[in-house]
Amino acid sequence: MINQKVISIILGGGQGSRLYPLTATRSKPAVPIAGKYRLVDIPISNCINSDIKRMYVLTQFNSASLNQHIKNTYHFSFFSSAFVDVLAAEQTIQSDKWFQGTADAVRQSMHHFLQHDFDYALILSGDQLYDMDFNDLIKKHRESDAEISIATYPVDAKAATGFGILKTNEENVITSFIEKPETKLLPDWTSDVSDAMKSQGRHYLASMGIYVFNRDLLVELMNNPDTIDFGKEIIPQSINKHKTVSYSYEGYWTDIGTIESFFEANLGLTDDIPQFNLYDDNRIYTRARILPTSKISGTTLNRTVIADGCIINAAQIEHSVIGIRSRIGDKSVVTNTYMMGSDYYETLEEMKPGKILMGIGKRCIINNTIMDKNCRIGDDVTINGGKHLDDIETDQYLIKDGVVVIKKNAVIPNGFSM
Repeated sequence: MINQKVISIILGGGQGSRLYPLTATRSKPAVPIAGKYRLVDIPISNCINSDIKRMYVLTQFNSASLNQHIKNTYHFSFFSSAFVDVLAAEQTIQSDKWFQGTADAVRQSMHHFLQHDFDYALILSGDQLYDMDFNDLIKKHRESDAEISIATYPVDAKAATGFGILKTNEENVITSFIEKPETKLLPDWTSDVSDAMKSQGRHYLASMGIYVFNRDLLVELMNNPDTIDFGKEIIPQSINKHKTVSYSYEGYWTDIGTIESFFEANLGLTDDIPQFNLYDDNRIYTRARILPTSKISGTTLNRTVIADGCIINAAQIEHSVIGIRSRIGDKSVVTNTYMMGSDYYETLEEMKPGKILMGIGKRCIINNTIMDKNCRIGDDVTINGGKHLDDIETDQYLIKDGVVVIKKNAVIPNGFSM
C-alpha cells in the first residue's frame, strides 16, 4: 500500500563540515552507519514502514556515492508508483545558483514535486537516527486542521542552544519560536513536558527538523525567493500567519551532526537493549549484498556488533561495531571502535608478504577510533584515542574531541603508535 496523499522530501544537508573527514568524499546522507547501512537509509526506511513510498532526496555535495547507493538499493515494482529519486542542485532558467539553504533547496526542486498529486509534503533531514511512525504524524496534522506541523523533541539546557526552540498553547499550537537561543534566554523558553522528560531535565521543546506542510501553503511559501531556510525564516514567519502545530515525540532521536555524536550513536548499538533498536519489526532497509557469513577464530567478544563477510582473528573485541568485509589480525585488541569495513575483498594475489593489508594487522591495540572504509593498519600499531589527545589533522587521520578518525583508504605503517 502507498500513501498517495503524502510525498516525502529528504534534505541531504550542506557540506557536512562538522562530520569531516567522513564527508570528504561523500555527502552526509551517504555516510556509513551501524556497519552495513547509510544514514539516508533511516528516513527512507521510516517512510517505507509508514507506507510513504514516493521520496526525493535533495543533495548537492559529493552526491556520486549517494546516487549509487540509492540506485543499487531501492527498487520497487514496475507496476507501482513508488520511487526514491536523488535531486542534485541544477541550473535552470529560473535559477543558476546552488541550494542556498533548506527552503531554497525545496524551492528550486518544486517543479519536480508538482508533477505528482499529493496533499501533504513531509520534509525530513537526511542525517538523523530515529524510528517514527509518520502515519501518526500525518493523522495528528489532519485532525488538528494544521497548515504546518513540526515534530518536536524535549531537550535539556545544554542541547537547547543548538536547536530551534518553541512554545505551544494548550492545543499544541505553536505560539513562539526562536532559533538557537543564547543560554541567558532559556528561562523564558521552558515548556510543560511529561514527567519522564522532566526527570531528565528536558524542559525545552526542540524542532527536530521534521515538517509537514499542506501542499497549497508550501507552494505559496516557496514563491518568496528571499526566504532560504526553514528554521531561520519560514517557521518563525509562519507561526503567526498559519496554524502551526507541535507533534511531540519522546522516542529515541539523535541528530548526527558531529563526529562525537556519530561515534556515540554507533557504539550505542552495542548496548544490551539499544535505544535505537534494530532488532524489531520496523526494519531498516539497505543495499542487499551477497556476502558470506563472518568467520571468527580465537576472539573474545563483548558488546560487539559484527556485519557480514568479516574474517576476524583478534584476541578481543569489546564495545565496537565491525562493518562489512572487515579483517582483523591475530592477537589484536579492539575496543570502543567503529570499523566501517571495506568496499571489496583483496585477492590472494594482492595479499603479498610484507604488504600492509586492508583492515587491522596483527598485535594491534585500537581504542576510541573510527575507521573509515578501506583503511590499512599495519602490524604492532597502537591507536589509543581519548580526551588526552589534542585535536589535529594529518594526511592519514584526524583527532576530534578525543576520537581518532582514520581517513578513507588511509595506510597506517607497521609499529605506528599514538
